[in-house]
Parts: sequence; structure tokens; C-alpha cells
Amino acid sequence: MGELWTNYVFFMACCSGLGFGSPNRCDEVRKVFQLRQIGPNQLLPLSPRPGSDLQVCMTKNLTCCTKKMEEKYQVAARRDIQNLVQTSSSSLKFLISRNVAAFQETFEVLMRQAENRTNAVFQESYRNMADQAMGPVRELFTDISLFLLGSEFNIDDLVQRFFDALFPLVYNHLINPGLSNLSPGYAECVRSSSRDVRPFGGAPSLLADQIARSGFSGKLLLQALHLGIEVINTTDHLQLSRECRRALLKMHYCPHCQGLTQSKPCMGYCLNVMRGCLASMAEIDTHWREFVRSLEGLSARMHGTQDLEQVLLGVHTLLHDAVGHAQKNGPRLSAQVHKLCGPPSRKPAQSVRIQHSSNSRESIPLNALVRVSGDSLAVRRRDFLNSLRLYRTLYGGLADQLCVSELASGDGLSCWNGTYIVKSYTLRVVGNGIKAQSANPEVKVKGADPVINQIIDKLKHINQLLQGKSIPKLGSLDQIETGSGDAEGRYSGECDDEDGCGGSGGGEVRRKVSRVSKFSPDVTGDHKHHHHHHYPPAEDSEMDGRSRSLGLTGAIWVLILPCLHMLMAF
Repeated sequence: MGELWTNYVFFMACCSGLGFGSPNRCDEVRKVFQLRQIGPNQLLPLSPRPGSDLQVCMTKNLTCCTKKMEEKYQVAARRDIQNLVQTSSSSLKFLISRNVAAFQETFEVLMRQAENRTNAVFQESYRNMADQAMGPVRELFTDISLFLLGSEFNIDDLVQRFFDALFPLVYNHLINPGLSNLSPGYAECVRSSSRDVRPFGGAPSLLADQIARSGFSGKLLLQALHLGIEVINTTDHLQLSRECRRALLKMHYCPHCQGLTQSKPCMGYCLNVMRGCLASMAEIDTHWREFVRSLEGLSARMHGTQDLEQVLLGVHTLLHDAVGHAQKNGPRLSAQVHKLCGPPSRKPAQSVRIQHSSNSRESIPLNALVRVSGDSLAVRRRDFLNSLRLYRTLYGGLADQLCVSELASGDGLSCWNGTYIVKSYTLRVVGNGIKAQSANPEVKVKGADPVINQIIDKLKHINQLLQGKSIPKLGSLDQIETGSGDAEGRYSGECDDEDGCGGSGGGEVRRKVSRVSKFSPDVTGDHKHHHHHHYPPAEDSEMDGRSRSLGLTGAIWVLILPCLHMLMAF
């Protein structure tokens, strides 16, 4: 008897949901239409009307919708989903953007520290030439900074250019000092001889190699993060196909036409619609997971000669030793220069007073240089990757997350199945990805989305670079910007002017709906607790489509028949 009473209450709820007993059954529809700013109220009928002109929200009964309303509802449904998708990825986008800025700022601080340390070493050890060396030192670190931020520099050339500029100063003040500076012409000859006489031994090659290795890793990290933002921007503005837009309209707003403004879709129904609409986005899942793992791998390798911070803050030691090497080999270098350039030619002696005046400032003690950059690059990378790891399943579980947290009806509650208010959804629930959608009863997915394919190609390429499998010429990462990889055969399916297209294959029909976590990460790097949502196994929803028997007796039908007549009349 309890079950019969439950069924009776359920049907009475259906009746009351249609607004029976109220003066105008479309009043609630009008209120919601106005509240959500879907369109002008003039589009609504004053009372229920036949819906023969409707394209999606078709019904044999009277309806509160017009064709113009249906068009407005479709626009609203698409907007609602795009807003939800953008909201879901907004914290991830902020996390990456904030860390791109933080890494760039840390690079710049490291450059200033390395430059200051180098100048301090020259002041302490080679005071006479320190002030004149500041210009070449500043140019060296400026070039390295520009290289890290994307400029195409040949590291060997910029390092050699620095040592070429340094040699005349070393020769003038340490190897063959005089009462005045070298004349400009003779200084240029000494500079030009640097590559022949090799005054600094292997220091130029060693420094260039260290900067190239560590700089490439730092530059690649920034480039990968910029691509991560591009992936998010692409998925945030994904064009939905015509079939998807109609399915969203049917799920979100068609119940409004029947006066059911408070109804929510059944969980299985919502999963089918959202998995169909976001099928191409789910194709990113494998590559996005690999992207996160590859960034972790790159970070793990950034130590020693690949640790940019260690390399930059060690430049002063290498330069100190390089100048010491030249000074030690002074007699040999002086003879070689004399052979190439002749005897030294110097400026008039009075210029030496200007030099002494310039050199009279106090030296900067090296031990007085305190780190001011805050967290090291290694700490910043660790905190960032700990936060990024929380988003590795974003694209594979986005459809499920939206249904569980935002869209679908709760367990045990009556829900909308696309046609009626029911107790449960009885059609098969498909898995994620393009291939699984061939059996989707709610959304027809035609095939691959070219835009998604392009972003997947870029992810594949950056993953290879991050893993060290494909190393481009140092300083050249242009392929990431334009995308790479063989696009042949990737644009399957048909697209027309109105339709969007879904991403390419790779999605298997999953027999169970996997657990999806809805994260609220702290973008400052702190971890928050994970809130896991469990979905009912898909096999529980994979039925043959036949309606379940309500098991009602003739007695209960006597109570319900009047309500059913009212439903048909509406």
C-alpha cells in the first residue's frame, strides 16, 4: 500500500508542476523567462496554445512556448553551457596565468642578481676595469633575459660577443697596463683578435652551453604554460554543433514549455547530452594528462646544468675564473696581440684622470648581496605543479562534473527525461569521447572537430619537447606556436556551415562511469580537500529502453485518471 501511495503522490506532483489550479498556467514561465533575461515578454502567449509550429519542444498538448521563444531558449541554453564550461576552467586559467607572470618575474630578478654579483666580483677582484665592464655585463644579461622571454638569439654568438668586449678591458688593465686607455682603433683590433688568441680558455664555450641548456628548459617551461592557456581558451569558446544545441534546448528549456520551470534533467539523460556535446573536448583528456606529467618530468630534470637559477647565480664565479685565466697567461697573450695588432696605441695621458675618477667609488662586497627573489624557481615550480596536478582530469570528466554539480536532478527525485517527468531515466548511458557517441540516444555526433585536432597536435608536439624526445635548435620553439605533426586523416566526419564538429577518436565506451572529482584548488598553490562525487555505474542505466511497470492497481488508477485527463487537455 505504501508503494501505491508513493506513486500517487508522484503523479500529483506532476500535475501540480504544470501549474493546474492557477489562474494562468504560463505565469511561472513568464516570470522565469523575464528573470533569466531570455527575451522580451511579448514573445510569450497569454495562455497555453497549440505547439504545432515548434521544432524541438514538440508536444501533442497545449504549450506555453512559441517558435520565437524556442529560438531564444536555444540561444540561452548554449550560453548557459558555455558559461559553465568557462567557470569550470577559470581557476585553472588563473593558476597558469599567475605562474607565467611569477616565473617571468623570477627570471628578471635572477638576471638582476646575477648581474649585480658579477659587477661586485669585478669591483672586488679587478677594480681598475670594473666600471668599464658594467656595460658589457649589462648587455650579456639583457640578451639572456630576452632569450628566455622568447627572442631568437644564438647563445654562442651572444656569449662570444660579451667575451670579445671584455678582452680589450682585460688587456688594457691586467695584461698590458699603461698610463692611459687603449686608443679606439687598437681596442677594436684587440677585440677582433679575441677569437684567435682565446684569452679566456674554454670559459665562453662552457658558459654558452650552460645558458643554452638551462635557458632552453626555462624557455620551454614558459612556452608550455602559454600553450596551456591556449588550450583553455580554445575549449572555453568551443563551437557547439546544431545537434548539440537542439539537445541542450530540449534538456534545459523544453520542460518550461509545459510549465515545468523547476524541473531538472535525469542524471543519465544529462550525461548523454553533455557527453555528446563535449565529446570532442574529451579527446583532449589523454594529451592533457600527458602534458601535466611531462611538465613534472621537465621540472625534475631542471637541476645542475639545467637549473637556470644555479647557472645564472654562478656566472660571476665563471667570469672571475675566466679573467684570472687570461691574467695568468698574460705574457703569451701580449705577444700574440703584439703580433696581430702591433705595439699598443693609447689615448693621451690626461684621460687617465677621468678613469681614476670613475673607479673611485666603493666596491660592493659580494657577501652583502642578499637574495631578494623570495621563493626559488624550484620552489615555485613545485608549488605550481602540485596545484596543476589537481586539474589533470579536467577534460575527461568535465561532462560528468557539470551534470553532478550543476545540472542534473539528485538521486531519488523525479526528473525530466526529454519528454516527461519520470522517476528515472531508462535509456542507455554512453561513455566519453567521440567513438562512444555512436550509441548516444540523445545527441548525434558527426565526427572530429578541426579546431580540437589542431590543439591536440600542439599538445602532442609540446609533450615530445617536454619529454626530450624532439629537441629543436636551441632558441627556436616556433613549431609550438604554429602547431606541428601530421594532420593527414585527422579531419574525419562532415561539417556544414551551421554545425560544429567533434574531436577525433580514441574514446572507448565505458561500462562504468568513472569517479570524477570537482576541485576548488587554491591558486596560490595551497591544496584544498578534494570532494569526490560518485556516479551510478553506467550498466545500471543501460537498459533496453522499455518502460518500467509502475505496478499500479486498478484502485489507484481511479484516483489518477482525472489528473491524466488534465494533462492531456493541457
